[in-house]
Amino acid sequence: MLSNDPVTEFRADWLPHVTDAGLVRLIELLQKGSPLLIHGAFTRTMPMGCLASHVAWNHPRTCQFNHEAGVVWLTKIAGLNPATSAVIQAWDCGGLGNFELRASLLEACLEDRERRASVECLELAVC
Repeated sequence: MLSNDPVTEFRADWLPHVTDAGLVRLIELLQKGSPLLIHGAFTRTMPMGCLASHVAWNHPRTCQFNHEAGVVWLTKIAGLNPATSAVIQAWDCGGLGNFELRASLLEACLEDRERRASVECLELAVC
């Protein structure tokens, strides 16, 4: 599903492909406003990377890549074109400085973590 809204794209096209470890990493970086989470490039000096790079470094199919990890994850795992991704475009414009975008992405991550915990709970039938 292609969307011009970065948060809609993030929820629909990114989060289903993000591993639990990648989700934890994004939450940590977004909550802290970490300088390791950059914009305007996929990576700088390791371990500085954009949203896609941090997700990719925590995915079993792309964790072995360095600077190209985010591009590979977006194209091969999420099935998105990095040049037309609404998330990439919005993040590159402001990154951590765009508080509204950062807060919306963090909210989406937290909701997805809660959803995953509920699904796991139902699957285990222990809650």
